[in-house]
Amino acid sequence: MKISIDTSSLIDVGRVVGETVGKRKKSIDKQITSRGTRAAQQLRNAELQVLRGKRSGKIYRKYPYRSWYRASAPGEPPARRTGTLRLSWSPCVKKIKRGISVGIESSEKYAEILENGTSRMAPRPFRRRIQEKAYPEIKKIFAEPYN
Repeated sequence: MKISIDTSSLIDVGRVVGETVGKRKKSIDKQITSRGTRAAQQLRNAELQVLRGKRSGKIYRKYPYRSWYRASAPGEPPARRTGTLRLSWSPCVKKIKRGISVGIESSEKYAEILENGTSRMAPRPFRRRIQEKAYPEIKKIFAEPYN
């Protein structure tokens, strides 16, 4: 016994479904990009929190020797001397093959040196702390229902 259905009349239905899915996909893509921007801003906010505050390192005089500042101890995030590192970060959202890549980028060359240290300076890690501080909020952003 064989049961069959003539689907020639369903071609229009398939086209309508395809158009609807296409519109829905565009809407979701826009929402993902928007959420990526919000997530990048959360990273930026976490960066501002991690790179502020008092440190417990050695005290130095600032050039031109009018004021003092306390450096960071090894293992602490870098201390703020001029504020350039804190202000140099910009949000970065890129579309990739399966979704988006969200991050922040610094234009300061010495950010990597502070993160990893050198032969004469111990590292002042801050990348992981920024990620850990921002992760719960980013998780909430992407867990929101899509319209």
